[in-house]
Amino acid sequence: MAEQVNKGHCQCGAVTFETTGKLRPVVACHCRECRRITGNFMAATASLLSNFKLTNDAGLKWFRSSKQARRGFCSHCGTNLFWQYDNSATISITAGTMNDDVKLEFWGHIYVGEKADYYSINRDELQFETHSDDYPAFDD
Repeated sequence: MAEQVNKGHCQCGAVTFETTGKLRPVVACHCRECRRITGNFMAATASLLSNFKLTNDAGLKWFRSSKQARRGFCSHCGTNLFWQYDNSATISITAGTMNDDVKLEFWGHIYVGEKADYYSINRDELQFETHSDDYPAFDD
């Protein structure tokens, strides 16, 4: 049986990508930086870099968002696509850019201490005041 290929793209199609293997469940990040760049909280899955491939990068631009990380976006339509720590073996992918046939699960919330005051988080969902070292592992 062939391994599932998960595909995604920006709004205009100038950046397309695919992954194989397991994707990390979605993490919601409520930090000020993510809220500023998305207009709300960030919802992102992640892939091992070894399983990730850009299939069209015509519009891809990288923005150095901190001393240790960068963000990838489409320079044509503005879609926020990726977040990556320097020298990381993984790449975070905004969940909404994955095609609808990709089945993602939700894990929990990080940086809830920086959450905006105009929305609530379900009390039953996993929450961390800042980051967490307990992200689900890749089982590849």
